[in-house]
Amino acid sequence: MNFDDLLRNPSSWLQGTGPEADVVISSRIRLARNLADFPFIRQCTHTDRKGIESQIKQQLLDQPFFAESTFIDVSELSKLERQLLVERQLISQELSKTEGARSVAIAKQEAFSLMINEEDHLRIQVMESGFNLKETWDRINELDDHLEERLTYAFHEKFGYLTACPTNVGTGMRVSVMLHLPALTMTDQVDKVFRSLQEINLVVRGLYGEGSQSMGDLFQISNQLTLGKTEEELLAQVKEVVTEIIAFERKAREHLLLERKRELSDRASRAIGILSSAHTITSEETMDLLSSLRMGIYLNLVTQMKIPDINRIFLETQPAHLQKIYGGELDTYDRNTERAQYLQRYLHKISRSSDSSQN
Repeated sequence: MNFDDLLRNPSSWLQGTGPEADVVISSRIRLARNLADFPFIRQCTHTDRKGIESQIKQQLLDQPFFAESTFIDVSELSKLERQLLVERQLISQELSKTEGARSVAIAKQEAFSLMINEEDHLRIQVMESGFNLKETWDRINELDDHLEERLTYAFHEKFGYLTACPTNVGTGMRVSVMLHLPALTMTDQVDKVFRSLQEINLVVRGLYGEGSQSMGDLFQISNQLTLGKTEEELLAQVKEVVTEIIAFERKAREHLLLERKRELSDRASRAIGILSSAHTITSEETMDLLSSLRMGIYLNLVTQMKIPDINRIFLETQPAHLQKIYGGELDTYDRNTERAQYLQRYLHKISRSSDSSQN
C-alpha cells in the first residue's frame, strides 16, 4: 500500500452503504491497550518507544491475520502525508503531531488500523459504513483476541484494561457513530439534542474527533466513560441513543419536505450551481454545500448525483487529499482555487455521464 493506492480507492467507511445510511455515515469502535512491560507513553524514553514499536511489529508480522497489512513509520512521513491519513480517519491528530517513534498498521482496503505509540501503546480501530455496531464489534473483538494471544496487556482484575487516560480504564473501548444531521440543524433542534447527551455521559465531537470542528452537519457521538460498564452495555447505550437521534432527524426531514420543500430544492440547486462554477472555495463551504446535496439525494430532490459522488468529492477536497492529487503543497489561497477547479472537472464529468446515459 502506498499513498497513490489510497488516493485511487475511497475509504471503506465512505461507501454510503449499510443500515440507516441516510443518516449514519459510519460506525467506529476503538480499543486502547498498553503493554504490561513498559510505562505509559508519557513516561516512556525514546528507547521505550522503540521497544514498544518493535515488539508489536515483531509479534504481528508472522500472523496470517495481518499478512496483508502495511506498516507505516509515521515519524518518517511528511506533514502532508500524515494529514492525509488523519483525513481518512486512519490515524488521530495526536499520532500525527506527537514526536518520537510511532507507526500505524493499515489493513487491506482500510478494514482496520492499529496506531502504535499514540496516547496509549496501541489503539485498535475498526470502521464500517452505516449504522453497523454489531459487525464492527465482532470484527474488532476478533482482532483484539488475535493480538492478546501474542502480547501481554496491562490489565487489573478489578479495574480492567489500564490506560493512560482514566476515562478509558475498564474496557478501553470508545464507540463512535458519525451522523449527518442537516434537518435538525436547519430546524434549530440539534443543540437541544446534544445537551441531553451530556446527562448520560455521551459526547459530541467534530469530524476528526476531539478538538475538531463540526463541518457539513457531520457530528461524531461517542461514550465518554468505560469504567464500570461492559462492552455490551456500552454498545447498547450508544445504539439506543443513536436510534432515537436517527428518528428525530428523519422526522425533521419529513417536516421540511412537507413545509419547506421549495427551500430544500433551492438549497440543493444552489449547491450544485456554486460547486460547479466557483473560482475559489474553502473546504468548509464545500462541506456545507455537499451536506445540502446529500440530503437532497436521499429526499429524491437531486437525481443527477449519487452518494458515492458526494463521498468522493468530500474526501478529495480535504486539504491534504487535494494537495496530493495536485502533486505538491499549496498555500490557502491556491488550495481554494485548486479545489474549485477540481469541483468543476468532477461535476462536468458527472454531467457528461448523465447526458450520455439519457441519449
